[in-house]
Amino acid sequence: MAPIAVGDVIPDGTLAYFDEQDQLQSVSIHSLAAGKKVILFAVPGAFTPTCSLKHVPGFIEKAEELKSKGVAEVICISVNDPFVMKAWAKTFPENKHVKFLADGSGTYTKALNLELDLSDKGLGIRSRRFALLVDNLKVIVANVEAGGDFTVSGADEILKAL
Repeated sequence: MAPIAVGDVIPDGTLAYFDEQDQLQSVSIHSLAAGKKVILFAVPGAFTPTCSLKHVPGFIEKAEELKSKGVAEVICISVNDPFVMKAWAKTFPENKHVKFLADGSGTYTKALNLELDLSDKGLGIRSRRFALLVDNLKVIVANVEAGGDFTVSGADEILKAL
């Protein structure tokens, strides 16, 4: 199976998060993305250097600009459990728009065919770093990184496409 690509319809999947009342919730990707323009971006792991210092902060800093260009949702996905994602989200107190969703077992990442095997580093199966611009469930931009790179999946690259 080929990785998700431009022109593909994103698969549905259920991811987890903690709401404002600290209650564990599940949400369908299709419920967040149907009929809207959304960004799904993924990182190999919460609390990791590039993810925490560059990738997520870029989307937080550019969220207002992205929204002004018609983006309804900015969603960060990681193969981590919802407790880790909640703790990680709290390290970005300035965040008002990026949703942190947990793909605890990597099921959604596998459906996208964007897995990254980091077992040799003791991290197991994670997600490749990527950013997808999706319009009404259809991928219109698919910026997928090679290996551990961070060159095409940042907020600035998505802004260029809007």
